[in-house]
Amino acid sequence: MTYPEARLSYPGWKIVLAGFFGVMVSFVAVVPYTFSLFLKPLSLNFGWHREAISAGFSIAVLTMGAASPGLGFLLDRFGPRRVILPCFLVFSFAYVSLSLLKPHLIQFYLAFFLMGLVGSGTAFLGYSRAISTWFDRKRGRALSIMLAGGACGAMIMPVIAQATITHYGWRIAFVVLGLLPLVVGVPITACFVRERPIAQQRMNISVNIGESVSNALQGRVLWIIAATVCLSAIGVNGAIAHFSALLTDRGVSTQGAAYAIAIIGVAGLTGRFLIGAFLDRFFGPRIYQTMLLMAVIGVALLSIAHTLTTGMIAAALIGFSTGGEADITPYMIGRYFGLKRFSTLYAFTHTAHALGAAIGPLFVGRVFDSLGSYRPAAIQLLALPPLIPCLLMFLLPRYTDREDSHEPTFLEPLADVPAADISQ
Repeated sequence: MTYPEARLSYPGWKIVLAGFFGVMVSFVAVVPYTFSLFLKPLSLNFGWHREAISAGFSIAVLTMGAASPGLGFLLDRFGPRRVILPCFLVFSFAYVSLSLLKPHLIQFYLAFFLMGLVGSGTAFLGYSRAISTWFDRKRGRALSIMLAGGACGAMIMPVIAQATITHYGWRIAFVVLGLLPLVVGVPITACFVRERPIAQQRMNISVNIGESVSNALQGRVLWIIAATVCLSAIGVNGAIAHFSALLTDRGVSTQGAAYAIAIIGVAGLTGRFLIGAFLDRFFGPRIYQTMLLMAVIGVALLSIAHTLTTGMIAAALIGFSTGGEADITPYMIGRYFGLKRFSTLYAFTHTAHALGAAIGPLFVGRVFDSLGSYRPAAIQLLALPPLIPCLLMFLLPRYTDREDSHEPTFLEPLADVPAADISQ
């Protein structure tokens, strides 16, 4: 019996749904979007400077970047479930351990080091390869739904964290957030996540077809994608990591700031669904450039935000752009290089992202500690890095001439071609 990708009965959608909930409680949803909510409580409780606290986030993302290639190799070698499950267990343990913090930064840094070590394995990297083996014509949409889990997490986690901090304290908030991966991510991944059996894979969605790592590293395409991801992360993560503190310093309530951060998740969710549909019809790099321009405008607007309304508009622009960017990167990796070394090559862009994500928050933390406030001119500098890749992406060629290369070379819509049936 055949199950076309477009039908809800197609078995690949179960893997997509499992990926959605797994990513919703992963590192990328829990840590970046709740971190700024703990800045003031930790600073008041232990007397730590904001730059020192921000260093914890930077340690996590730098470690995440350094560990991603190794995790990518393990995913290509052993498959997703054997990697995702232990990563979730370590991540949950490390996050809960923050509830036991003493006035020693080394304990704080060690917990974030452990989270960074396994972070990629709990997130997009862990699920993207499995989903790509099940989808060809609907791959953009399938990846966007999985990645939408991160946007839902970004929308929900700040509200849960702030409500718990307000009513029960920051220590209980670390416990609540840390247990979610254990009770949600682990059982869903164990029950549903698996690659399509090799015997049932077609050439263009086969894990045996694709570029080698050495060949990919010798060309310009992977380096342009990596540079784009890195530069974008400098601006976007620098803004997100200090979003709550910046708004509250300018008179916005803590609850209002939490809702503004949640808007990032709402807009990101919208961006993922829309961009996923666009990717199945239009050339990815042009869509990416549009997303980068939205990030530039959002960061520039945040730099002058003094009201909740302005902060929410900035959050919406930044969130929509991050939602689109997260879809486009794995999609382009799969289209340009195939699936044989998909996780390893995708992990390379995670490393680039981690480098940028570490630089941005540290830069803003240093500015605050030096000047005593979030100066608009300093925040506006964060808009420059995402602007540079808009030009770089004009150097990307059309997708390679493999069987799955049916995409247009510019913003030309695809012809309506029925998705081929895949035997199950």
